Amino acid sequence: MTKQNKNSSGLAATLKRWFLRFWKGGANALADEMEEKKADMSVEEIVSPMQQVIRNFLDRKLAVGATVVLIAMFLTMFIGPMLMPKYYDAYTEVTQKSIAPTLSMMKVPKELADDVKMIDGYGSFSVGLSNAGKVYIWGSTQIGTTGVDIGDIPEDVLNANIVMVAAGIDHVIAIDDKGIVHAWGNNRLGQYTTLADVEASGGEINPNIAYMPEELVTTGIDVNNIKKLTCGYQCTAILMNDGSFYLWGNKLAYANIDLFLNAGSMYDMDFTLNYIVGINGKRNSIYTGSRGLYDVVRSEVGGETTKIKDYLDGRKIEAITAANNSMCLLLDDGSVCFAGDYAGNLTPSPVLAEDEDFVQIVAGSYHYSGLTNKGNIYSWGSNTLDQTEVPKNYEGATKLYNGAFQTYAVDDNDDVVAKWGLKGYLFGTDTAGADIFQRIINGGKMTMTIGAVAVIISSVIGIIVGCISGYFGGKVDILLMRIAEIFNAIPFIPFAMILSAIMGRMTLSEDMRIFIIMCILGVLTWPGLARLVRGQVLVARESEYVTAAKALGVKEYTIAFKHILPNVMSVILVNLVLNFGTCMLTESSLSYLGFGVTYPRPTWGNMLNGANNATIINAYWWQWVFTAAFLAITCICINIVGDNLRDAMDPKANSSR
Repeated sequence: MTKQNKNSSGLAATLKRWFLRFWKGGANALADEMEEKKADMSVEEIVSPMQQVIRNFLDRKLAVGATVVLIAMFLTMFIGPMLMPKYYDAYTEVTQKSIAPTLSMMKVPKELADDVKMIDGYGSFSVGLSNAGKVYIWGSTQIGTTGVDIGDIPEDVLNANIVMVAAGIDHVIAIDDKGIVHAWGNNRLGQYTTLADVEASGGEINPNIAYMPEELVTTGIDVNNIKKLTCGYQCTAILMNDGSFYLWGNKLAYANIDLFLNAGSMYDMDFTLNYIVGINGKRNSIYTGSRGLYDVVRSEVGGETTKIKDYLDGRKIEAITAANNSMCLLLDDGSVCFAGDYAGNLTPSPVLAEDEDFVQIVAGSYHYSGLTNKGNIYSWGSNTLDQTEVPKNYEGATKLYNGAFQTYAVDDNDDVVAKWGLKGYLFGTDTAGADIFQRIINGGKMTMTIGAVAVIISSVIGIIVGCISGYFGGKVDILLMRIAEIFNAIPFIPFAMILSAIMGRMTLSEDMRIFIIMCILGVLTWPGLARLVRGQVLVARESEYVTAAKALGVKEYTIAFKHILPNVMSVILVNLVLNFGTCMLTESSLSYLGFGVTYPRPTWGNMLNGANNATIINAYWWQWVFTAAFLAITCICINIVGDNLRDAMDPKANSSR
């Protein structure tokens, strides 16, 4: 057969034949293939062994499918982290714990999107109010294992004309046009409990709860006198125009709540994650009840601190807006200053032109957004979840509203013209508030890397020991095989657990710990490959080409490693593929048992370990299902590829097909 004919009916023809069989199927594909074979029967085709192996492998649809999936998995795990924010896999957020898979956190309901009166959010859901007095809720509305769904709006709220709403971490407060306060959500820690509720239920007064004033749910308050309604973690405040306020909720959430209850009047107030903060009647200081807590401010995020009275220099504080760990003060001249703690790598606060001032500031959990008198919008602070990525098109925006990690811009027609921030979590979050999808991608990279390095280490040792033992035989063979038996007799999992426990007592960096785990896996898994190579070399050394090489005076190590070893490489290759899957499972097993890579650095094993309790298995299925699925699919595909590769390389298997 000519070289041209050989090339034309080689690998390309095999790929074509496989494609036709895969997509057409049935008699048509078989008929086409028979016609091709009849056309070529008069010509003997000569192919190399490697070409024949590739053909045999590509003829197996399951093997090809598994290979495609495996390649896609590798690309996702190793390229994916490069496209994600740095260290995002270790990012946790207390207000985002155990959120079910959703991408609806910014999906404002259509009925509300063109009739917005206000929007508020603190945790995994947002609440909105239309000018028609109707309440809407979106996002992740299930509150943990409480059985409470915030999305189930009470009937009395649906039938009322609501004028104000605010959201806490697990409850919603609404005020109707008669001044009656409505509340729903989790109420186990006094989020909206009155003393009358306690008496009616026959319970005892809890000193850790500031009970909701009775008049709020009976006679109501003057709606026209309400200046601000705001919720914290599990507390709520209603501030009146005359400086008086109502404050209630879980005292354990805010240690300074008693100080506020006795503080008298406030000009403005808000909640950080741990403190209630207010502006006194003179509008020249921040009140928390703790001296010196917020006595200094910054002119910009990350700037140097200045005593608040020196910075104000006669100016007054117009409004206070608090995030979890910091607050922004809007002054009466349109400028701003900041107080509290700021992490590094934040989006800096904007520097405005001389004739440009802020007219509104809103805050999420870790970011701020501001609207200026020129209609410009700026966002600053943490951008881990895209909170400061202001879209280019927000024309006509005159008001801003915030969720925990979202911002909404609304125009004079009450239409939402722009929104940015966190859309949700594709695979949900874990019990620490970390994004499971991000951790699966980064964890897969770690698990695969550990498995690959362990296989390389075990393969180098196994090939060298097996080749030397099989070729030289005699006392060398006996000695090496006894050593292999010693290693093979070591109970792997218990031994690895003991070593990992010892490492846990040592002052090792996480990188060094991971390197040692790779070495442990590699050093303890080589005997099987060594035995396999030894057996193949024992057979191959009796071949005629070995005898010829010895007759020509070729050195022993050259015969063993350059003549015999390449002829048994096909068996070794199959074993490497299968061992890779085994090492991945072993690392995952160690991490699952708590003796591998430790949190927060993710691997598939320690992610499953974090989901190892009945509550998570039953109530938070997404915390283990997705991780287990990725691990199972990867290992199954590796085994399918390995098994079919072995069959493709086996002439007996090929002849029986």
